[in-house]
Amino acid sequence: MVGLYRGGPLTTYDGWARASLKTLAGVVDTELAEEIWERSLRPPWDGRAVWFHGDIAAGNLLVRDGSLAAVIDFGTCGVGDPACDLAIAWTMLSGETRTAFRDRLQVDDPTWQRGQGWALWKALVVCAGAVRDGEELPADSSLVLAEILAGS
Repeated sequence: MVGLYRGGPLTTYDGWARASLKTLAGVVDTELAEEIWERSLRPPWDGRAVWFHGDIAAGNLLVRDGSLAAVIDFGTCGVGDPACDLAIAWTMLSGETRTAFRDRLQVDDPTWQRGQGWALWKALVVCAGAVRDGEELPADSSLVLAEILAGS
């Protein structure tokens, strides 16, 4: 199930990510994806536990009159490494908006790299599942992968 261990170490998903990379060989640039994945595993988390949502996705954000009005669905929230919530930078933002997001939150390099790893892991798993099922890559996850690989 996608969603276990949010806020914990990203290394929890290493085996799953590497299996997904094998499944996606010849479909996406798995060499570059593996390089980015390994880079996201390196930066340590300082261990300072903070609240995280764990599933910031379009369906969990309510907008009114063009502004964020609420965040819902706290089923995966907890206390731990907040990097898991940074996946939104690649799943919902691009280019200048991603840069503005990072600048506004004042995210340090190690946390940013782990956040990118969270986004990469989920995109790899979803795309690999589609390949195993003989389906086309889902457009949203394929776009996330493209954003991550382009910005490496």
